[in-house]
Amino acid sequence: MRIHREGFWIILVSFIALGILSPLTGLIPMPTYLHYIVWAVLVLIFLWIVKFFRNPKRIISPDETIVLCPADGKIVAIEEVNEPEYFKDQRIQVSVFMSPNNVHVNWAPISGSIKFMKYHPGKYLVAWHPKSSTDNERTSVVIENHAGTQILLRQIAGALARRIVCYAREGNNIRQGDEFGFIKFGSRVDIFLPKSAEVKVTIGQKVSGKQTVIAYL
Repeated sequence: MRIHREGFWIILVSFIALGILSPLTGLIPMPTYLHYIVWAVLVLIFLWIVKFFRNPKRIISPDETIVLCPADGKIVAIEEVNEPEYFKDQRIQVSVFMSPNNVHVNWAPISGSIKFMKYHPGKYLVAWHPKSSTDNERTSVVIENHAGTQILLRQIAGALARRIVCYAREGNNIRQGDEFGFIKFGSRVDIFLPKSAEVKVTIGQKVSGKQTVIAYL
């Protein structure tokens, strides 16, 4: 299992904390079986942190006719909305909710050039809250493919997420399936598609980043 670079320091600090806390629990007067339970809980927490930062290797063949899912998780919204930040018109919004147990790497759903990137500080409402896409901490990225079609991606922090990482920079090119970001500890990604896109997912469907086809262009 590969570990994402965003997790190296957190895993190291967690490992050191585990090494310190484990022997300290032995100094606390309690039945032996409780010591074992505490140690087991500490080890499980450490293993969960390691699992959170896993970075699966997924091979794809780029295809300009499809929009790949940018994240692992579950589809929680498919609706026609007014996108006020960049497009300022009607778009199809598809939202993917990532639980703390999902892979939290974000991948580019199409190939193209990055036309827009903006970070917004904000609140930390639960990721499925209706106002999370406009009130929460978030980063918006617009990718334009060779045909001139633009797609907006919005990384949204959730109640547990406290850091959004975005590698996209205006003017750079990106390939379908390349990493464009990472969100730490629970979050959501919104995809804003042209109204002409043919959506291929349904509400409640579990999806895999870089694997599931979100829509056809």
